[in-house]
Amino acid sequence: MNINKYIDHTILKPEATEADIKNLCDEALDYDFMSVCIQPYWVSKAAAFLTGSDVKVCTVVGFPHGANTAEVKTFEAKQAVQNGAHEVDMVINIGALKEKSYDVVRHEIASIAEAVKGQAILKVIIETALLTDEEKVAACEIAKEAGADFVKTSTGFSTGGATLADIRLMRQTVGPDMDVKASGGVRSYEDAQNFIEAGATRLGASSGKAIVDEWKAATAN
Repeated sequence: MNINKYIDHTILKPEATEADIKNLCDEALDYDFMSVCIQPYWVSKAAAFLTGSDVKVCTVVGFPHGANTAEVKTFEAKQAVQNGAHEVDMVINIGALKEKSYDVVRHEIASIAEAVKGQAILKVIIETALLTDEEKVAACEIAKEAGADFVKTSTGFSTGGATLADIRLMRQTVGPDMDVKASGGVRSYEDAQNFIEAGATRLGASSGKAIVDEWKAATAN
């Protein structure tokens, strides 16, 4: 198992500068991470920094609250792909989900899935910290029905991040053929192992270097 290929090397803090993005991309190249995950403003820069490599450019849509309209989110996703994004992590309309306006959530996911089809992978952030287990199941079922490639736990900007219980529930809900991303709180190789064993196929982390360094040390003997 190459732990580095599970990791979306992430910097989403609003104060990130071009120097921060360049450093993130350099680290991703050095460590051969799956992707860098960055704010939409930086997509074209990251794509340029990573030209000729197999490190993907991942960005976020409707981030971090998910309360934009479906039309705005779809435009964001289309523009991100035009600018060089290979993966799009969208935040659902959390309020709509909680009030059981499932058609609203289904429509926005389907709209973005159609917009990026054949061009980018779509991950759906359900913000598990704000949901009941029943709502988590509903969100995962809707994401799968609407054509998303992944369900993802968290933005990293809410009251909590990924938990093992949530990953197990999400994996159980979507079955074996859909991808699951754990994000928020993945800080060590032990965390990474535990989330992968629970069913995660991708890890969002700003501590990717430390995780890989620990993995290399643990597997060197």
